[in-house]
Amino acid sequence: MGRVSIGGQAVIEGVMMKSDEKYAIAVRKPDKEIEVQINNYTSVCKKYRLLDIPIVRGVTNFIESMVIGVKTLTYSAEFYDEEETEQERIKREKKEAKKREKLEKKSGKSDIEVPEKKESSDDLLMACTVMFSIVLAIGLFMLLPAFLVTLIDDFVKNHFLLGLIEGIIRLTIFILYVYLISRMEDIKRTFMYHGAEHKTINCLEAGEDLTVENVMKHTRFHKRCGTSFLFIVMFVSILVFMCIRTETVWLRLLLRVLLVPVIAGISYEFIRFAGRSKSKLADIMSKPGLWVQRITTIEPTPDMVEVAIKAVEGVLDWQEYLRQEREKEDK
Repeated sequence: MGRVSIGGQAVIEGVMMKSDEKYAIAVRKPDKEIEVQINNYTSVCKKYRLLDIPIVRGVTNFIESMVIGVKTLTYSAEFYDEEETEQERIKREKKEAKKREKLEKKSGKSDIEVPEKKESSDDLLMACTVMFSIVLAIGLFMLLPAFLVTLIDDFVKNHFLLGLIEGIIRLTIFILYVYLISRMEDIKRTFMYHGAEHKTINCLEAGEDLTVENVMKHTRFHKRCGTSFLFIVMFVSILVFMCIRTETVWLRLLLRVLLVPVIAGISYEFIRFAGRSKSKLADIMSKPGLWVQRITTIEPTPDMVEVAIKAVEGVLDWQEYLRQEREKEDK
């Protein structure tokens, strides 16, 4: 077993963890039991090497993460559907029982489920949700700041200053957006699970056993967090757009859209570098993203950490992994 890199995401009353080969969703159900679903996963970057080159792989990973993120959020929400009827509940439980039976025949483990096939309508809804999220993000964080800057074109003639002002507006909108949603009660609990996810990954990367006591000691901040990625996107966009000059408003807005993949690709490469590097430069450049995580992560409770540990166990035999890592260190 080689050195692994695990990422994750907070979901509704749970955590999703993803390795190179699969991802697992652990959810604390209303009856307080922890439900774990495991899905096999192969990145398209592995299937098509052309997509695994720098910059391009960042765009690919971003889209894949959004698709998986929507799927896992939808799955976790099913356990907390307030309008679920008794008949729907019985139907769902029967499906869960069938999935457990299938897995028992294959592996003999009863706490892992085989995901059911999605209907074509579900796939279409998923695609529409991802597209809507991307369009909304581009409109709010890219086009809106660029449009607001056009209102002061006649007063500010310096191109670089305009680019800086646009970047400040973009960062302000982003931080304000994150702060406002953090005030919502349901989001607060999700941010607590976000903290549990980070603490668990930090504990694993520190080479410690994944016990609730050990995990709780670790920081809730992590350099590879999606929040840091989005912040870096905002920062990189300032540098990129300051280097592009055009007086035509519609062309300026169009370039903001067309260059989003490039900006996302560059930002991904930085996050990838920062997550692997222990240099002071990486630490300094990661600081702003870690500051924003003070909003998007909240200290979790022990029972939330327990859920995060279950999610890790769904994708990794962490005891065997740590044993091999310790043997390498001893040599």
